[in-house]
Amino acid sequence: MSATCRSYLLELLQGLHASGDTYKIALYNGTSLGATTSAYTTTGEVTGAGYTAGGETLTGYAVAQAAKESRLTWDSPVWSASTITATQALIYNSSAGNRAVCVLDFDETSSTNGAYQVTLPIDSVVAITANP
Repeated sequence: MSATCRSYLLELLQGLHASGDTYKIALYNGTSLGATTSAYTTTGEVTGAGYTAGGETLTGYAVAQAAKESRLTWDSPVWSASTITATQALIYNSSAGNRAVCVLDFDETSSTNGAYQVTLPIDSVVAITANP
């Protein structure tokens, strides 16, 4: 189950995350990251050709609002010419002490000396809903 990290919500109110920060996405296999994950970790991070520890820098930071919901997303990252197997991804803010933003769960996917892409939801990776 994909989840916004609980620590991220508190840190937003504390002003620790900004649009100009560097956000990254790291890939994992055989781990149990979730809503209580608070920072990037190397435990369970994938290894393989074309993958560097720490993952890829995300581009295309975009925010939007729809009714009572504020949304955040980025462009979908691609590791070209890679050999990777993963079941989870962690988006984290490398400008703010590697603090976790959200965890994405997906079916095990692999690449063998080819492109590996994590397709991020076009409408939102993180969504925060206001109460009435």
